[in-house]
Amino acid sequence: MNKLEIWKQARDGLDIRSDLARFAQEGWESISEDDVQRLKWCGLFLRNPTPGYFMVRVRIPGGRATATQLRTLAELAGIFGNGLLDMTTRQQIQIRQLRIENVPDVYKRMEEVGLTALQTGMDNIRNIMTCPVAGLSPSECLDATPLVQALTQEIVGNREYSNLPRKFNVVITGCPDNCLHAETQDLALVPATKEMEGEVKLGFNVLIGGKLGSGGYRIATPLDVFVLPEEAVAVSCAVIKAFRDHGFRDSRTTARLAFLLEEWGEARFRVEVERRLGRGLLAAGQDARNSTANTHGGIFRQSRPGLNYVGLHVPVGRIPADELERLAGLAEKYGTSELRIGANQSIVIPNVHDKQLATFLEEPLLAKYGYNPSPLRKGLVSCVGNDYCNLAVIETKSQAMKTARALEETVGTEIKPITMHWSGCVAGCGNHLVADVGLLGKKIKRLGQIVEAVDVYVGGRSGPDPKLATKLLEDVPCDELPDVLAGILPYHAREKMHREKKKTRTRPKGSHSKGQGSQERHSTQLSQKGEVVPDGQQLIQV
Repeated sequence: MNKLEIWKQARDGLDIRSDLARFAQEGWESISEDDVQRLKWCGLFLRNPTPGYFMVRVRIPGGRATATQLRTLAELAGIFGNGLLDMTTRQQIQIRQLRIENVPDVYKRMEEVGLTALQTGMDNIRNIMTCPVAGLSPSECLDATPLVQALTQEIVGNREYSNLPRKFNVVITGCPDNCLHAETQDLALVPATKEMEGEVKLGFNVLIGGKLGSGGYRIATPLDVFVLPEEAVAVSCAVIKAFRDHGFRDSRTTARLAFLLEEWGEARFRVEVERRLGRGLLAAGQDARNSTANTHGGIFRQSRPGLNYVGLHVPVGRIPADELERLAGLAEKYGTSELRIGANQSIVIPNVHDKQLATFLEEPLLAKYGYNPSPLRKGLVSCVGNDYCNLAVIETKSQAMKTARALEETVGTEIKPITMHWSGCVAGCGNHLVADVGLLGKKIKRLGQIVEAVDVYVGGRSGPDPKLATKLLEDVPCDELPDVLAGILPYHAREKMHREKKKTRTRPKGSHSKGQGSQERHSTQLSQKGEVVPDGQQLIQV
């Protein structure tokens, strides 16, 4: 076994919770090497670039939070941290530069508003994701929020799931718009239909074994299983436990579920899942997803008449504490005190009434966190970078913004919206391998000096027709990147990289999209370009 497996055998990671008060008294330098790793079971990370300071990663199931919760996190970042918060591509929030002596108070205040950081790192089931507009969109197949909540309640704090061979990423979504990169997940439940006893039922197809790090992008493959919503949690737990008991534990670079599947095959793994359930499973149904992607940025009608959700772009996912507090205030003033975090590092404010929409859109803060960003910023995503992460090779967030601004001046008006994702290392936290343009950070020697550079990938995609990204260029210095990309982007439009298969989604006989009746009662809207846009669709083009 590797060193971490030996440490886990000696003591379960969850046991470290009882030591937090002692660490707070004795100081960070008193924490042993093995306990530094165990602290990740509490969502607490000591990073080499910031010795003596910790990052806390907060679990936010499905990205769904209240204004009170986000205001509390903003206050904690301002009082105990460095005043900045980062939104992750798993719909979580990270607070940085906390001292260990303040951690007990930070965790107490988080718990008071219903938040936890438990099991957000190391060999655990990470934050469970779902569509950020679940329960709001008229086009969704079903709302998976209750399933995300139920599975989260089952795993958090449960020792049955606290010692996996490696991290485990889960998506459960009823969204047809491919907003979550399901094919990158260890386990993904995606919307599907199946005829059962003469009636078409809505449920999920099961995908397993996706990943981005540890050797690159492996596209999650079908388990050939259809589950009804009431079966989803039990089947998910059986999959996780099969991985727990049979996943590889010798080398951490080959410990993900993907590597077990490469040896076993999906058919054998399915038999193991059925054995644990004590029953057979239905074969997969018909995929109910669209062929295109929508990250829900912009202004959209909700299924409930008279209400809208507004997806706001947060540049590279980083936001000052005072501005997050102000966004929480806007959610209280114009909505119902609810906010959602998207996998593309965006914030969605739902339940904005028609009568208040125009006033809301004129709020000064929306000049920075806009609903209609440029084509280059709309799909801009970045990992943390080497400012705070010891794995990252380059500083990604500032490089991403610098490159985007430069490209806006040259080709910004000549291209359609495009996704551009930055990862500072091969762990791929920026999801660079599923973007139209993916940038992987590295250091190179140029003219006798070490400089920040990237490898350039194009054409990555998740969804019903996923594609592996192609490495187009290597060793491009970051200061030359805008000029290099300016010569590439106009000739690598999404239509060229993504020759998508057209498909038609089916629904149960006699059923309608959620809120379809309300679509018929509302009048149509005009987009900013004067085009008629039916209710239930995006109101303002981006």
